[in-house]
Amino acid sequence: MKAWQLERPGGALTLEDIAIPEPRTGSVVVRMEASSLMSYMKDYVDGKLPIYHAPEGPFIPGGNGVGVIHAVGSEVWHLKPGQRVVISSHFVAQENVANPAQILIGVTAAGAVAERVQADWRDGTLTEYALLPAASVTPVDDGLDIDPAHLAVSTRYVVPFGGLLRGRLAAGETVIVSGATGAYGTAAVLLAVAMGAARVIAVGRNAAALDALANAGRGRVTPVVVTGDSAADVERIRAAAHGGADMAFDMVGGARDPNMTLAALRSLASGGRLVLMGSMAVPLPLPYTEVMMNSWEILGQFMYPRTAYRRLLALIGAGELDMNEIRPLTFPFHALPDAIEQAAVASSFECVVIEHSE
Repeated sequence: MKAWQLERPGGALTLEDIAIPEPRTGSVVVRMEASSLMSYMKDYVDGKLPIYHAPEGPFIPGGNGVGVIHAVGSEVWHLKPGQRVVISSHFVAQENVANPAQILIGVTAAGAVAERVQADWRDGTLTEYALLPAASVTPVDDGLDIDPAHLAVSTRYVVPFGGLLRGRLAAGETVIVSGATGAYGTAAVLLAVAMGAARVIAVGRNAAALDALANAGRGRVTPVVVTGDSAADVERIRAAAHGGADMAFDMVGGARDPNMTLAALRSLASGGRLVLMGSMAVPLPLPYTEVMMNSWEILGQFMYPRTAYRRLLALIGAGELDMNEIRPLTFPFHALPDAIEQAAVASSFECVVIEHSE
């Protein structure tokens, strides 16, 4: 088979001929149909994300996608050859311990135990056949009529879905999404609508992108352009939320000041929840007395629970989540370098997808 191999982040990315992997205990081999690319794939490949710990030595990058099971190993009881599956890069060690290690397959690991897990599962999905832990794939219902490229876009949704689940978003609630114009922030807004939020306040700095979100929001998305003036931004968000929101979901990427996140926090109603799932390059100065007096709840969330992909597929199958809103930009397998360049500049309503069939 052919597979893309990365020498190391910052090293050569080459298309190689290697043997089709054999299944081992607890694994499946998936014939890949489509893989979605991270918006930051170029920086990752170029070695500009030193916080990420890649496998030692050459490896196959990419952790997400769609495919058909080719073979299963021993101690795999439910999955069968011929089943279509979606693949999650997020893999959690299966031992029954208090703090199981977790990795992003084909991307990164954090901590000594996680690096040992990564050594066992070093290769990702940018290959014709991928060897993966059985726990990292989710069967797709035969009744879900969606092509592989659009199904691969579901990866964009499953990450913020974990945060919305963590925040216990309920139908009829008002939710603020800060960082709404980023790749995952846009998906979070569309997901909140699909989950039944009565009002979604899309907060960001790009007015045109926020207006596009409002147009896609079934009349339930209100855009708010923030200015950096914290008091004024809180006033505008609270007015859009009709006095205060039940929940805020923070997906701001690479923030160098905490103002947007703090504005979302201060726009919560009493007892509201703030979920932190973005990234920030500076500390978040929490207003201790305000948090206490307003009974606010602050929750961190990394990725999503194991059940999330099944629940997301159910939303798609029920017609609640329109998979045409975020458009796949497809590239053939051999054109991965061009696809990586496009992923770096694609809009939040676009997702670059590698199609594995020539």
